Amino acid sequence: MDGGRVALIGIIVENPDSVDRLNSILHEYREYVLGRMGLPYAKRGISVISVAVDAPGDVISALSGKLGNLKGISTKTIYSAV
Repeated sequence: MDGGRVALIGIIVENPDSVDRLNSILHEYREYVLGRMGLPYAKRGISVISVAVDAPGDVISALSGKLGNLKGISTKTIYSAV
């Protein structure tokens, strides 16, 4: 994955109906995913997911954008300096 960037995509899931599509999108980009961690927060009725990726910047932007366009899903991406 030379030329890629390392980034962390933070995801807040407020609509459980979007989870299947979210997982499908992550599966499409599986070659770039280093790992993911999901934390259900039942008290608030949400889930918090972090996804670490190593990919070209345009791929990271596309992934984050697709996820953020899902109903009830919010994302924020941070990039490493290297």
